[in-house]
Amino acid sequence: MAIFRFSLLALVCFACSSEEPYTFVMPDNGKEMLAGDSTKTWVLAQRFNNKTRMNMGDCFLSYALTFKPDGSMQDNAGENRDCGETLIANWSFAKTNEGIYYLRWQGDKLGELMNIEEDFKLFKILQLSDSLIQLQFSHKQFSNKATLITDFYVPKGTKVKGRDFHW
Repeated sequence: MAIFRFSLLALVCFACSSEEPYTFVMPDNGKEMLAGDSTKTWVLAQRFNNKTRMNMGDCFLSYALTFKPDGSMQDNAGENRDCGETLIANWSFAKTNEGIYYLRWQGDKLGELMNIEEDFKLFKILQLSDSLIQLQFSHKQFSNKATLITDFYVPKGTKVKGRDFHW
């Protein structure tokens, strides 16, 4: 009887550990979730550098992205003191053959502003709903070593416990 219980327990543990990793599935209304009917502004609620939550300074606390259904977007960096130039770009969704969805930004000054050689940047979509966007991307920091950044955005005006937005 003890061997049966052990075998059953091992089988249950093995079955639970072999689950497929979560893959985001784009909702049919993904464009409307991101950009709204005419425009939608998202603010940065949390940022993780690898798996470490980052404390954010004034530029991050006031950072916002505005998306329009026509595929245009911009941030508000230039509106805030010492936060850099405003990013103006176009956005679109991209999907790999493996079924992984990305938010693609493309713009003339994107490479310069993001310190990359290309004029586009891909952000892996981990979650997209009316109330949350979770994006992940690789970013080279000052040491030229790549790190994995995970950002959580909420619609402007959302109250987030423990978060004092500067807008």
